[in-house]
Amino acid sequence: MPWKPNAVLFTVFMLYSSSQVVGLGEKQDDDECADLNNTTLREYRQRSVKLQVQYLLMTRKNMDCPQRFDQAALTAPTCLFNISRSTKVIIHGYRALGSKPSWVKDLAQALLRAQDVNVLVVDWVYGASFAYNLVVESYKEVALQISVLINQLQKHGCDLETFHFIGVSLGAHVAGFVGTLFEGNIGRITGLDPAGPMFKGADTYDRLDPSDAQFVDVIHTDSDYFGISIPVGHVDFFLNGGKDQAGCARSRFASMYGYVICDHMRAVHVYMSALNGSCQLTGIPCSSYEDFLRGNCLDCDVFKGKCPVLGLSENSGITISPLPKEQKVFLRTTSSAPFCAHHILLQLEVSSLDKSAELEVTLMTENLGTEQRLRLQTDTTVYRTVFAHRSPLCKIDSIRIKNTGARFYRQGEVHIKSVCVSDIPSVRYEEPLCVNNINVRRGAPWSHDFVQVCMNL
Repeated sequence: MPWKPNAVLFTVFMLYSSSQVVGLGEKQDDDECADLNNTTLREYRQRSVKLQVQYLLMTRKNMDCPQRFDQAALTAPTCLFNISRSTKVIIHGYRALGSKPSWVKDLAQALLRAQDVNVLVVDWVYGASFAYNLVVESYKEVALQISVLINQLQKHGCDLETFHFIGVSLGAHVAGFVGTLFEGNIGRITGLDPAGPMFKGADTYDRLDPSDAQFVDVIHTDSDYFGISIPVGHVDFFLNGGKDQAGCARSRFASMYGYVICDHMRAVHVYMSALNGSCQLTGIPCSSYEDFLRGNCLDCDVFKGKCPVLGLSENSGITISPLPKEQKVFLRTTSSAPFCAHHILLQLEVSSLDKSAELEVTLMTENLGTEQRLRLQTDTTVYRTVFAHRSPLCKIDSIRIKNTGARFYRQGEVHIKSVCVSDIPSVRYEEPLCVNNINVRRGAPWSHDFVQVCMNL
């Protein structure tokens, strides 16, 4: 397994480095536009900054120019907060040396393009700096201050169920404690790779959990290091198993962002892509990622046939009643935006082998191919694996199979009784595409063309 720095000891260095890539750093063009706070290096060294929480308001009328927002601003004639609309509350996480998160503005704008809502950005950069363990000690105080504002908004006519909190990393647990203070009556909390260090073994009172809101959905992308590895919502999306995201560097010689923080921040970028709605990111319920990859989980019966999708659509899982709790769902993604991949099940049956063999199977769409290798054993004749392809099954032009043989001895012909491909989730009225009786010699690729038409895409 590739080396990574210890999650707690190196968090300061890691997040400072990553902030140079994804930190705010966006200068305001208009002096009247509000901005997040910034902790200077001197303040950091002197630890002279106390916990401060401020709020920025963004709506469709000021998508590029946030307003400072507080209780008093509600009665100001220039205030753009609309009590009749739902409110999205964005909460950032640990910020190391006080760097500002640039993704906040991008996320707020993605939310506003998707829905006509109020977006409140919680700025607690001052309190989120310094040593990670000290920041964790103060996250509940941040939640308390947020709850005071929510109480005031209630007095002005806002309903708790119209609030949707979106917390990133440690911000997810801040959102969870706000939900605890309101006894789970907040409408929704979305956790984007909730922080793992100091929270995995915590009591549910001290971390995000399904009781914190009417619906809690979570995206996991770095569960082996800086994110939490256990399910903490009603629906928990584990992207690529929840760790080692496609397109993130696996070498320690890569850039600090690409190697250390890319997996953790992928949850934010995938969520923003999901909000843009260019394609659906669909999760499949399963007990483990290994079972999912083996093709052992093909339907969404636990969700009454409707697979949960990332984002804000009605298929996100919130309409299911009764809601499951801590239901793990898995999906694979591509390496770059919009990250969407179509899950395609390949089932291959071969005649018994005298020796182990290896096949390289490629699904082709025009000039785009997705390949996987199957290791064939002497004691198994049926193999199943899940492909993540950029195009749906109905756009697959051809399937190619190559007998790559073995390095140290000559592998003979492999007789394939059948090779079938089908969609995941499975559609009961659709038959898989199958080709029968194939002989694949070593070094001699075999291919078969498909002629298909995509319906209702």
